Amino acid sequence: MARSILGMVGLGTTLVFAIPVALLGLEFLLARGQPTVGAGLLVAAGLMIAIEEHVTTPDDLAGKALDKTVGTVVKSPDDEEE
Repeated sequence: MARSILGMVGLGTTLVFAIPVALLGLEFLLARGQPTVGAGLLVAAGLMIAIEEHVTTPDDLAGKALDKTVGTVVKSPDDEEE
């Protein structure tokens, strides 16, 4: 999937925060022997990335609405042939 420049900046910003949380989770899980805290931090880091990827933002809503409107108003040439 192609990303816009702002999408890549958003992902990079999310990774700046998620990677240290994941590394701290690994530290707790492997070195300190606290699996509950370590697993919790790893899940939190994963959720940070998943939310950034899959949650719809207000900017995305306008684009989706425009795609639906254009798709219903303007028929593609393939639709007209049938």
